[in-house]
Amino acid sequence: MLIQSMIRLNNRLHYLNPKVFCTVHTETCPENKKKSMPCGSRTSNNEPSSKGQLKRAIKSGKVRLGFIPEEYFVFFYPKTGVTGPYLFGIMLGNYMLSKEIYVMEHDYYIGLSIFVMTYYGTTKLGPVLAASLDKDVDAVEESFKSRRKEEEAHFENIIKEAKDAQFRAKGQNLLIEAKKENVAMQLEAVYRERLMHVYKSLKGRLDYHAKRHRIETNIHQKWMITWILENVKKSITPEIERQALDQAIVSLASLAERAR
Repeated sequence: MLIQSMIRLNNRLHYLNPKVFCTVHTETCPENKKKSMPCGSRTSNNEPSSKGQLKRAIKSGKVRLGFIPEEYFVFFYPKTGVTGPYLFGIMLGNYMLSKEIYVMEHDYYIGLSIFVMTYYGTTKLGPVLAASLDKDVDAVEESFKSRRKEEEAHFENIIKEAKDAQFRAKGQNLLIEAKKENVAMQLEAVYRERLMHVYKSLKGRLDYHAKRHRIETNIHQKWMITWILENVKKSITPEIERQALDQAIVSLASLAERAR
């Protein structure tokens, strides 16, 4: 009888196989995620599509009585109604206890007491501990965020300084060009100054030779005039002077008559 009961229980537990039992899943259930993924959905890089990737849920799925998943009750609703899951659990427990499949020895009571303590611990102490841990997590998260903001501000300052350095580098290029132009202007000024010096020096020498030539010419003309006058004076005799004087008197007389 015990073997037959175990066989019948095995046949009944066959329907509790997750592939047969979990026909309806919550939004966070992995089976529901698998069904939502199309067959062979891959990206162009042979990577899983982002729509079908499984992600760790922030909160666990909905349960009843603290440990029974909601899918268990959803499975029974279309077949047995609202009371079906509870009756099935009661009947299964009664069967296992009556057939002594599950023997309640001293370990059972120890486990039951541990379960009660764990339940009260999670319900009473759990929220307080969760709140404190959440505060610690928030504090760590805020520290990370503040550190991240500080690093962002630091890197923004570095970027700003780099842009300023680039701007200064461009200004240095302009300054170098201006200095080159100033040097070119100075060279041009020195070149023109030297050119003017050469011009003045050459002009002074040319003026010297021109003045020397004029002075020599004047001296030669003076000497020539003096020599001519001396020779003319030597060639004039007293008779020629008398004839010239008479001719001058006649000319004056004729002029006086015309004036009258």
